Amino acid sequence: MTSALDLVDLRVDRGGRSVVRDLSASVESGHWLGVVGANGSGKTTLLRAVSGRLPIAAGRCAIEGQEMAADRSARANRIGFAPPIERLPGLLTVRALLEIAGEALDRQRDRNADLWAALGIDGLLDRAIGESSSGMRQRAAIALAFARPMPIVVLDEPFNWLDPVAAFDTRAALANLVRAGTTLLTAVHDLTTLCGACDHGVVMAGGAISLELDRETLRAGSRDIDGFEREMIAALRR
Repeated sequence: MTSALDLVDLRVDRGGRSVVRDLSASVESGHWLGVVGANGSGKTTLLRAVSGRLPIAAGRCAIEGQEMAADRSARANRIGFAPPIERLPGLLTVRALLEIAGEALDRQRDRNADLWAALGIDGLLDRAIGESSSGMRQRAAIALAFARPMPIVVLDEPFNWLDPVAAFDTRAALANLVRAGTTLLTAVHDLTTLCGACDHGVVMAGGAISLELDRETLRAGSRDIDGFEREMIAALRR
């Protein structure tokens, strides 16, 4: 399989200290990578750096074989990203936000039909971001990550703020997009999503990968979710 993303000895600094260090990983095209870790483990910093929202201090970051560690703009132009909901511009409507960020709205709707339906985007288009609930903003942020066709999309804990029905439907829609060829990187706290939807998982601790989980391990975990949860909690405690 072709690698969508290759990281070698990656280091990301924030506030004068290394938050991610000596991190190496590879993600195959059309796969879903789940990143798990305790708060402060470095997973959000990793995802923001890979997607061009933070600089990379050292190491390699190749996207579809092209080295881009030194070029934040190039990474941002190749990777879709859902911004934190508190950073969405409150004066814009969801419609304006998506039109500014991506293709014509009809093309976005056609290309992301299942995802839009799961998120209920048509019902949010004329709502101002500043007048939207946290759940509505989360829906808009996820749609924003897919506003342009991108080979790789990064979502940081995408199911936060979603109600159970929306989370279930959105997870299914994302899985369909991965099956269609999108490479998806998500930070997740939900171990059911990790073992039930992801193709590959990594556990982060102290800014590095402490454990890798292949597809076979994840699928076995989905058949014994209680046992998988106990093993993952033990790994996170370590």
